Amino acid sequence: MREKGHFFGRKLFACLLVLTMVLSMFGTGFADTAETTTKKIVILHTNDIHGRIESDNSTVMGLAKFSAWVKQQKEENPNTLVLDAGDIFHGLPIVTINKGESMAKIMDLIGYDAMTAGNHDFNYGYERLLELDQMTKFPVLGANVKKADGTTLLTPYVIKEVNGVKIGIFGLATPETTYKTHPKNVEGLVFADPVAEAKAMVAELEEKTDMIIFLSHLGMDEASVNTSTKVAQEVKGIDLIIDGHSHHVLQEGKMIGDTLIASAGEYSKYFGKVEVSLSGGKVTGKKASLVDFKALEELAADQEVESLITAIKTAQDKALSEVIGKAAVKLEGAREKVRTGETNLGNLITSAMLNISGADVALTNGGGIRASIEAGDISLKSVVTVLPFGNIVVTRTVKGADIKAALEHGLKPYPEANGGFPHVAGMSFTIDASKPAGERVTNLMVKGQPIELEKEYLLATNDFMAAGGDGYTMLANKPVGNDFAALDEALISYIRGLGTVAGAVEGRITVINEIPKTEKVQVPVPAPAPAPLPAPAPVVPQEERPAQQTQSYEVKAGDVLWRIAKQFGTTWEKLQEMNSLKNPHLIFPGQKLIVPAQ
Repeated sequence: MREKGHFFGRKLFACLLVLTMVLSMFGTGFADTAETTTKKIVILHTNDIHGRIESDNSTVMGLAKFSAWVKQQKEENPNTLVLDAGDIFHGLPIVTINKGESMAKIMDLIGYDAMTAGNHDFNYGYERLLELDQMTKFPVLGANVKKADGTTLLTPYVIKEVNGVKIGIFGLATPETTYKTHPKNVEGLVFADPVAEAKAMVAELEEKTDMIIFLSHLGMDEASVNTSTKVAQEVKGIDLIIDGHSHHVLQEGKMIGDTLIASAGEYSKYFGKVEVSLSGGKVTGKKASLVDFKALEELAADQEVESLITAIKTAQDKALSEVIGKAAVKLEGAREKVRTGETNLGNLITSAMLNISGADVALTNGGGIRASIEAGDISLKSVVTVLPFGNIVVTRTVKGADIKAALEHGLKPYPEANGGFPHVAGMSFTIDASKPAGERVTNLMVKGQPIELEKEYLLATNDFMAAGGDGYTMLANKPVGNDFAALDEALISYIRGLGTVAGAVEGRITVINEIPKTEKVQVPVPAPAPAPLPAPAPVVPQEERPAQQTQSYEVKAGDVLWRIAKQFGTTWEKLQEMNSLKNPHLIFPGQKLIVPAQ
């Protein structure tokens, strides 16, 4: 019996051993299958929005469209993250009026997962950025933004788990922030070396995550010392960089080693998408792409976001009615005036630029001034109507010769109206209208002294002109001074300080040898002998055509005729004819136009 039981026991043990081996084989197979299943993650991204919440119905898509696209993409793949690479809280008046709060609300409604701090996100002061960070459901990242005691001001990183994949996301702000916002906005802060901080972040995250994303506001400009390109070259272990700051448009991204860099231009003209494949806990593929206005033209904007924008604007109407000062006389901003000569409003704006920047001289373009301010109370709304574009005040170091070249350029079409007409402060000059273009500026004085062509001066201008806008290429690529507030913010602050604006035209620009305009005299020409009339052609009845249906359109600040025409499916020439416009380039906010009915 003992032998039989012993045999049975050995047989049972052998069976159990075989069963265990078989199960372990199946178990290993199942585990391998699970681990090698490919997972798809989508990252949707924006950068350098600069307050462009609304669409311009041409190239800027706006955030209601972005929200609709996000929803569409999440329906296709719910394993989706939404990220921003900075410079979003500041820009146009709709976000600056309440210091970024309107943008924070919209971003929350869209469902952003994280953003990094851009230099202009500090434009209200770092304390306000911290308040905005508290308002949002997502973190504002900035691992290299340090307080005096060495601690980080902002959240360094966040780990998001998507479909079982752990994704580490860290953010870095450009060290250029110390001079690309007003220095007082970041007083006491240190922007540590991006490469060193990126290495520290990778070391922190690589054992905790399956994938590492760097939300960068460094940019890719070759003139910058610290760039996303440099980080990608010197820091291993970063799978994806979402870049901002330099406004690069990378249609398919850019690979540097094993790191993919993606960037979506500026102002919501593009939205970015990165598709990532992972298998066995490792990234096996990544693909970047962009969509633009044309690609999403048929996609309806998100009505929930549109409703929020409408509510924000309604609430802001009350805030915009605040009186900030008084005008003793009308401040002239009419298009035909600011594009042809000195006006008291042009003087006021450039004086405000000097006031905020401490520069030697200031220069802005007449095309950026979009309305007048009537005598009496000056409201916030009147200022943002005058300056609707969100341009910021910047300083650049230039030579006297550059200043003269800039003025000559702005006066090339004189006396014809020109959006580049120069309005100035801290200097004065004479236009000799009898001279050819390029030789018209004489008696050029800076602070009451003749300009020295080889001497360096600190020039305050707007960021559009500093980048060569309106053909001011002689100002591009000059040594950078500082970035300051938006132009409208600078003017508001200046008017508050003055209390009452006298509004004098000070003679900063004088004109000599101007050719008087004369009426053209029609010389009568003898009529030719009448030719015999041909026999009348038989009348052929024609089918009566219905009259074209039309509607009224009110011109808004920033509108141009060709863009309105495109909106209503016609041409600017047709609109000019329908409205009997003598000059198709001369339309004004509030003007009523007849347009085809939609």
